[in-house]
Amino acid sequence: MADTNPEVAALGILARREIEAGVLAPFVRALCERFGEEAILPILARVIEGLARDHGARLAQEAGDGSLRAFGEIWEPWTRGGALELEWIEKSDRAVAFNVRRCRYAEMYRRLGIPELGRYLSCNRDAALVEGFNPDIELTRTQTIMEGAPFCDFRYHLRRKDPERRE
Repeated sequence: MADTNPEVAALGILARREIEAGVLAPFVRALCERFGEEAILPILARVIEGLARDHGARLAQEAGDGSLRAFGEIWEPWTRGGALELEWIEKSDRAVAFNVRRCRYAEMYRRLGIPELGRYLSCNRDAALVEGFNPDIELTRTQTIMEGAPFCDFRYHLRRKDPERRE
């Protein structure tokens, strides 16, 4: 779904996620009760990751540039209104690296009583988003606030090309 509606785009990602969660959480819970988490949660993850991949591709197209540096410049909708407090480590052609010191997404999912769905509805999007933006960029993240860590460590870098592989 493209952000063609300026009113929707103006909301920022945190507001969108809260609206989505208000609809999805009861639906996902009902499906899990009926069919079991082991059947439903992988489907939820796959659908949300697909949406994120598509969003990443649209962002690259809008930017006209799928570079790592361009990727480092797209964060405003996710941080709008203090939704994320970022500690930037590097923003260059070689790497985009930052820590999230405060995550209002995690706070929102806890407030809504659905902390277990937060990683499916938000965190799992991160690697898929960058994959859609540029499949040569990779995310390494070892911890998230959503899962109880003191901060999230986002490290984006270009994938190493296999020297044996001819392209």
